[in-house]
Amino acid sequence: MSKFFYKGKIEKKPKHESYGFNTSRKLKAGTAEAPLTLVVKDEEELAQVQAQLAEHQLVADISVSEDGSTNLQELEHLLAKPKTVSVEATPNRNDPCSCGSGKKYKKCCG
Repeated sequence: MSKFFYKGKIEKKPKHESYGFNTSRKLKAGTAEAPLTLVVKDEEELAQVQAQLAEHQLVADISVSEDGSTNLQELEHLLAKPKTVSVEATPNRNDPCSCGSGKKYKKCCG
């Protein structure tokens, strides 16, 4: 119903903080306060993972499994963050051409 015809009290939207949703989380995964939990299958893989953690300055609780299973999902998730891609801007129609011909872009390569 439209707010112009409604005669009752208009309720405001609830604030996230009052309902237990943490909007300003300062805790990052891979730090001393929140270490990663990783499982490796042998000592050789343990050394490789520790070298990777030292390179990226991360903290993790690593355990060696007896059944030979590996769980490095948290580490892979942190390391596979997408990178920002910047693209060169194309010149405007009346700008000089980037190929060096001296003509306008619209007459040469546009």
